[in-house]
Amino acid sequence: MRVPRRGPTGRYEVTKVRGESVRAFIPDPLPPAPPLSLDGSLPLLLEQGVASLGRLDGLSMLLPDTELFLYGYVRKEAVLSSQIEGTRSSLSDLLLHELEEVPGVPLGDVVEVSNYVAALEHGLRRLREGLPLSGRLLREIHGVLLARGRGSEKEPGAFRRSQNWIGGTRPGNAAFVPAPPHAVAGAMSDLERFLHREEGMPVLVRAALAHAQFETIHPFLDGNGRLGRLLVTFLLCHAGMLREPLLYLSLYLKRNREEYYRLLDRVRTDGNWEAWVGFFLEGVRETAEGAVSTAKRLLLLFEEDRRRIGKRGRAAGSALRVHDVLKQRPLTALQEIRRRAGLSFPAASSAMSLLVDLGIAREITGKKRNRVFGYTEYVAILGEGTEPAGGG
Repeated sequence: MRVPRRGPTGRYEVTKVRGESVRAFIPDPLPPAPPLSLDGSLPLLLEQGVASLGRLDGLSMLLPDTELFLYGYVRKEAVLSSQIEGTRSSLSDLLLHELEEVPGVPLGDVVEVSNYVAALEHGLRRLREGLPLSGRLLREIHGVLLARGRGSEKEPGAFRRSQNWIGGTRPGNAAFVPAPPHAVAGAMSDLERFLHREEGMPVLVRAALAHAQFETIHPFLDGNGRLGRLLVTFLLCHAGMLREPLLYLSLYLKRNREEYYRLLDRVRTDGNWEAWVGFFLEGVRETAEGAVSTAKRLLLLFEEDRRRIGKRGRAAGSALRVHDVLKQRPLTALQEIRRRAGLSFPAASSAMSLLVDLGIAREITGKKRNRVFGYTEYVAILGEGTEPAGGG
């Protein structure tokens, strides 16, 4: 692949932070100059990324209940994206936190993950209401993202007014120091103009460049990584490449974390946008294919479990209604299952006992009251890659 010679993609400004001089990086506006070279392996990667995204978008039209899959995917992404920033919550932690019937579930990291779900839903709702993808919308989303818990004291919804840094214990030994505060608003205005450029640049390439630029600007005191990853999803939905927010790169970035940061650094130091775009496009392909595979596995699981339940004769009717509830909420309190299934408490309890006997569900609290049941295999499939012990 021929990579144009560019050199640094911005300029450094020496600024004083906590009594020491540091070099803060102010990025040049997008698009790159000289222009991006879409040759070598990039055309094939772009073609594969677009095709995989198309299959994922098409699948969303064929699913019997898109909302059912969105519920799980959004929460999986929330867990993964927050893990990259250092939280230790699992998918089960988040699902339990969302159950009002289970008081006393530990907070801490899980509040951060819950905020992420709310921020994603807020951003998509505002886009559907007609608000353009803009600095204003990103500030709104950031306000929701940091509404509660860790980071809530770090100016939610406002561009930063003090210097931040990435890596290291202080600005002087940081791995990277983003733009000084006075340059943030201008850099974000430049990025907003680029987001709405339509002249010939493929949407996936625009998303790749925009994500890298956002991470370089680091416009907020906290939450930049999570919002930068959400930006990709918002851009693809806003551009019409996805009808529903089913593509999330956090698992790919978690697994390739060192390469991710290395390529972002190469963009800044020597202008190698092409290597970054190739990495990003490979991530889109891998992630979209993984999402399609997961959706198909879940559909097969649901069909097989319904077939097994159906063999239980007269008891199958109530059990199938409970099974439908567990498809919608894979960790659910028995009282909520009863309400959603429209059954009496004895009927719901009997139906759940049948699902437990079949190995489809299990009780996870060990209590006799306020019992919570999990759809075992569903949670296992959806949770692949989100285990906190895996790092991130």
